[in-house]
Order: sequence, then C-alpha cells, then structure tokens
Amino acid sequence: MTSVASISTNKKSKVLDKELLLKEYRLAHESRQASLIGRKEVFMGKAKFGIFGDGKELAQLAMARHFQNGDFRAGYYRDQTFMFAIGQLTIREYFAQLYAHTSVEAEPASGGRLMNGHFGTRSLDEDGQWKNLMEMKNSSSDISPTAGQMPKLLGLAMASKLYRNNESLHPMTQFSNKGNEVAWGTIGNASTSEGMFFEAINAAGVMQVPMVVSVWDDGYGISVPNEYHTTKGSISEILKGLQRNDDQKGFEIFVVKGWDFEALDKAFENASRIAREEHVPVLIHVIEVTQPQGHSTSGSHERYKSKERLDWEKDHDCLVKFKDYLLVNGVATEADLFQIENEAKVYAKKEKDAAWAAFSSDIKQELQEAVQLIRAAAPQASESAALLQLADDLQKTLNPIRKDVVSTVRRALWAMRKDAEAVKAELRHWFKELSVLNEDRYNSHLYSQSTDQYANVAIVPVRYDEGAPLVDGREVLQACFDKILERDPRFLAFGEDVGKIGDVNQAFSGLQAKYGDLRVFDTSIREVTIIGQGIGAALRGLRPMAEIQYLDYIHYALMTLSDDLASLTYRTKGGQKAPLIVRTRGHRLEGVWHAGSPIGMLLHSLRGMLLCVPRDMTQAAGMYNTLMEADEPALVIECLNGYRLKERMPSNIGEFKVALGQPEILRAGADLTVVTYGSMCRIIMDAAEELAEMGIELEVIDVQTLLPFDVHHSIVDSIKKTNRVLFADEDVPGGASAYMMQKVVEEQKAYYHLDSEPVTIAAKAHRPAYSSDGDYFSKPSVDDVVETVYRMFHEVDPVRFPEI
Repeated sequence: MTSVASISTNKKSKVLDKELLLKEYRLAHESRQASLIGRKEVFMGKAKFGIFGDGKELAQLAMARHFQNGDFRAGYYRDQTFMFAIGQLTIREYFAQLYAHTSVEAEPASGGRLMNGHFGTRSLDEDGQWKNLMEMKNSSSDISPTAGQMPKLLGLAMASKLYRNNESLHPMTQFSNKGNEVAWGTIGNASTSEGMFFEAINAAGVMQVPMVVSVWDDGYGISVPNEYHTTKGSISEILKGLQRNDDQKGFEIFVVKGWDFEALDKAFENASRIAREEHVPVLIHVIEVTQPQGHSTSGSHERYKSKERLDWEKDHDCLVKFKDYLLVNGVATEADLFQIENEAKVYAKKEKDAAWAAFSSDIKQELQEAVQLIRAAAPQASESAALLQLADDLQKTLNPIRKDVVSTVRRALWAMRKDAEAVKAELRHWFKELSVLNEDRYNSHLYSQSTDQYANVAIVPVRYDEGAPLVDGREVLQACFDKILERDPRFLAFGEDVGKIGDVNQAFSGLQAKYGDLRVFDTSIREVTIIGQGIGAALRGLRPMAEIQYLDYIHYALMTLSDDLASLTYRTKGGQKAPLIVRTRGHRLEGVWHAGSPIGMLLHSLRGMLLCVPRDMTQAAGMYNTLMEADEPALVIECLNGYRLKERMPSNIGEFKVALGQPEILRAGADLTVVTYGSMCRIIMDAAEELAEMGIELEVIDVQTLLPFDVHHSIVDSIKKTNRVLFADEDVPGGASAYMMQKVVEEQKAYYHLDSEPVTIAAKAHRPAYSSDGDYFSKPSVDDVVETVYRMFHEVDPVRFPEI
C-alpha cells in the first residue's frame, strides 16, 4: 500500500504556482458558495431538491489538474468543483440545473431533465453527429443509483485499451490518441458496498485498463457510518489484495487525506501517469473528507453526528486547511484570501440571480400571455367570473412553474366547454402551440432524432442464389458476423464464451482466430459490467456487441440497461449516444432459468432501446446489419431453439437489412389475424396448418420488433379483413400480449373492426418446468393455439364448429 501523504513535493513544481493556487482557491470558494446558496434556494421553494459537493472541493481541484482533453469521467453527484475546474460547467449552468431550466443552452448536461449534481458533456452536435472528443474534456452523463457509474467506467477505460492495441482504430483520431486517455471515476465511500463497484473493480484488474477510481470518504452513507458499510471500515484496506506487485498484475492503490493539497496533487499526478502510460488501474482512497451541509436538503447531519465529529469536521474542512496551506507557504496574505472569499460569494450570488432570471423569464412570459388570453375571453364566456378568478390566481402565483400556467389554461378551457368556438379559439390555439414546445422540453429524444436513426436506414431485401444451401441457423449468423467484422473495424463482440469457442451456440466460431482477441473476446461471468463495457465503448465511438449468454440472466444487468443505457439519449436531450447492440438468446429451451421470455418486463424497463425479436437467424442477421447503420442501442433476442434448424444461406449475407418496426405477413388468411413474434411464429404456423384442415384460415403476422412496434399501423389493415384477432406470445399473462393488444386495439383503433372480442394466449404465470413435458404444460403449444382459435369460431358458428 502506498500512502501518498509521505511523498515529498518539489517546491518549485506547479503545486506552489501562486497564480494557479489563487485561481483554485477562488474556484473552491465559488463552488462552496454555490452549495450553500443552492441549499437556501431549495428551502425557499425555488428548487425541488438539492445535493451538493461541499467538502470535496480540494480533492476535485487536484484531480482536475491531471484530467486531459480526450479523457472521460464517470462520476456521481458530488463532483461540481471538478466540473467547474475542467471548464465543463459554469456556476450559472449549475443553478440552471437546480431550477430545471429546459434549455440545453442554459443547462447543457440535460436540458433540465436531471436533478442538480448530475453532470455530462455534449458529445454530439445539434444534428446528433459526433464532435471531436479529443478536443474536449468529456463526462458521461450521470445517473443517481449508487455505484451505477461503475459499469460504464470500465467500458470507457476498455476503449482506450482497444484504441491503443488495435492499429485499425488508430485513424479514428476524433475519439482517441492511440489509447492515451484515462477514464476517471468517482464514488462515495458508502456506495463502494454495492456489487457493481466490486464487479467493476475486479474486472478492471483482470483487464488492466486505464481507470482511476477516486473514493470520496466522509465516513458516512447518509446517516450510516463506515463500520456498517465496509469490513474494517476502509475500502482501501479490504482491497489490498488487488495491489499489484513485481510478480502479479493488479491495481495501484493510494490513500490520501482530503485536506492535504500537496499529497492530493501528487496522488493524482501519479495515478494519471500510471494509468495513462502503463494502462494500470488505480484506486485513490481520499479519506478525512467532510460534508459540511450533510447528505442533501432532505435532512440534517446534526441528527446523527456527535458534537465531537461536527467539531472535527469544522477544523478539517478542506477550505480551512487550504487557507492555512497558502498562508504558511506565503502564497497570499490573510487580507488577500479574505478578499477572494468575499468576491467568490458575490460572484456566486450574481450567477445564481442570472440563472434564476433566465429560468423564470420564459415562464413569466407564458404566464402573462395566458392571463391576458383568459381575461380577454372572460367577457364573452358563460363562466366569466370563474375565468377571471383563474386569471387572478395565476397572476398572484409566487415563483410560478410551467405546471401552474398549463393547469390553469386547461381549467379555463374546461370552463369554456359550452361556449362558442369564437370565444375560446385564441386560447385553444395558443395552448396547442405551447403543448408542442412542452413536448420538446419534457418528452423528446427518447430515441435518436438524428439522420442515423433506424428509420432512415435503407432497407435491402434478402436474396438467395438458385440452389442456395441449407445450413444450420447459427451458420447464417456466423457468416453475417464475419462480414461485419471484415468491413467495420469499430465492431467488436464480447461476452461469456464468445471468444475462443465462438459463443455457446457457435455463431462466432472461428472469428477470434480470424480477427484477433481485440475484436472477439471472452469475459468472465459478470453481466452488469459486460453491459458496462459496451456502454463505455459505444460512448467513445466504437460499435460494440455485448452478449448476455441467456435471456434469463439479463436480470443481473437490467438496472444498468434501464437506468443508464435506455435513458441516455433522453436524459441528455440528444447530447450523448451509445449505440450498443446487446445480443442474447431466449424463449424455449429447458426449465426455469433457460427458457425465459420476460418480455413484458423488458418492454416496460427499456423504453429508449430497440427491442428486436427475430423468428429465425436470417431475420436476426438482417437486423444486425440494420442496427450497425443506426445509432440507437438495441436488444436482440435470438430464438434458443433455432440455431440447429435449417435455413437457406443468403447470397447477400452482409448486405441485406430488415426494416425495424414493420411487421411481416407470414401466412395470408381471411378468418383470423394472429399477431406474434419470435419462437411463437413457428408454433402459430404449425397450428395454422391444423386449423386449415378444420376450415379456419389464419393470417399470421410476425411483428419482428416490439420496440418499435408496427410504426405504419399495418396490422389493423389485416383486422379490417378478418374482423378477429389473437395476440400470441410466451410471456406471462398480461405481459407482451397485453402490450400488443394495447398497441393494436387501442392505438390503431382495431376495436372498431372487431366482430369478436380480442383474445390473448400466453404462458402460465409461473416459469416453465423442466423437460419437454415441462415446456408443453407451461408454455403455449400447437394444441393450445388450435383449441383457443377453435373456441373463438365455435362461439360464432356452433353448427359449423361444434364443441370439441
């Protein structure tokens, strides 16, 4: 273990550069004032919630000194001083986020979509195209869940290793200087208790990637002290086994006090050099950090800290210690520093006022317009008094928000519901225009809005040569992946058993030997950080495919997929993208944990990702070709029981592209529309043969993708013909079948064309039992489909279709 506090410092180094130190002292106090003022703004009702970085200023200034252009941060909500110091956040922008200003010009991290303390830089221009990340200091977009930043941090660091060692990537100079970039992570001490932290730390040590993790240790996790969080009460103590030595690779570990500026600077200088030059991960445990205002605005730390602890924190406040350091070393006088402190206080308040004025001015303008329109309509309205009261109440609102304006206007329109159109037309028109603006402010960018979105990919039909050979489905995928690897050096694939053996179903068979272990490689068993590797690599311009070996194990990674990847484009309002392809296999195989179809869970959790459910490997290959030209993250679920089934080998295997969001009619029929996907397609098609012999002709539709779902509303056209519909899948009852029903019956208005009630068929509520019998009695079979459809027609015509 190295304790950097004992490392001597050259007194002529930049540590004692007077101009730099005074600049940092000013910035530290500006940041502290921002924290203090921010708390007051919340208590005054001008902001909803506040969480601040007070007490962490000195360590973050030291870290910022060694953060270079092209580097990436994956941190958490205490890092405001660091973001100020690297020039990627202003105090005005900081307060704009506190107020939730919806302008990306005012609040570039999220356009008001994230609570304060959630930082991020804009990697994309206004058209959704990559900027030159090597000309920027970069921060991935923060998420709130504790330790949730760790998986993608691993991926950001892995990207440097790939850029360094894969010469075919060296021309990508807007993303890397041959892997010379460091991924910097920050985390609170209590959050190191999370499994994500340990998984990422272990993986980084195995992979040897340039990752520096700083643990800000203030001794608590909200009210819970370290002894409840960590064995021995110290994360660096219990991670000593990761320390590298002469014989074994591992981490470098430093321990340093959060108020010792020279030791902090030396620690981060050494960490940067080791990670950047040697590609060795580093852990910096910053101890004796204070948190002057407690955890957040939701409580007071005086409730759980002793008087002795509170007194110690005042004495060891990093700003107090920094001041002492500057005075002892003759950098400035007491009067000089007092002046800086006062100027910092004035500056922070001025920037806060400017941020509030900018935030509130648009709302106040909309409020005044609404008041004037309501008052103008009142004399001709039947509820004149009620309208005038609404206008008066809105006019008197203290610190109004948009909800106040919109809610008042909606109620005014309610009051005018019986009035002539001329009375309410102007207010209604104004409200419609405002609604368009608010849709952009609060609801846009769930998916890509760039020219590279999936909808703009030119579709190429699959072609077959005469006498095309019948091969195993997995060979179709293998040929497709071979072509992608050949043409696109950005593409890489990884996961459990993906490398040497070519995945458990052999779709990457032989491709590691052909393209090398930087393109196709194995990981350990750790789903969360497999996804994190993919997110981080995609954030840095690569096109990764991360494999989750079986769909049932995606639960491990669901939080990272949902909270980080799926929400990325939305929460940055188009400022960042990570076009990761997540490949997995599911549906029918054997038993409780290898036959999964938790599609409803995924549909509800992964809005913001594309969800592809190909029925066979040819469809899957076409989807992969499409996704490689799009810039959206996607989950592709291949059919577990389809790898050995025979398919024709396409002649344009690396070129054909499937249209996402466009269903395909697999069988034409006039009696009943069946809407399905994935492995159920084969079940339905077999059932259709049986039903045809009974005089019932099914029209079978494969939706192909569930997100997006039938973007052109073509399914309703089939129902207009058949007037009946069955939704079939193997999720639990009320899962994906209910989702499809809502999309078609409600959204596409199929209800008006039905002569029978819509019907769903799904699996049992439990997971499937083991064996072929378990499958038969747990998931929909051909027999189940036949009898379900037959009962529908028995109700319609019991003479022609007598009860079975």
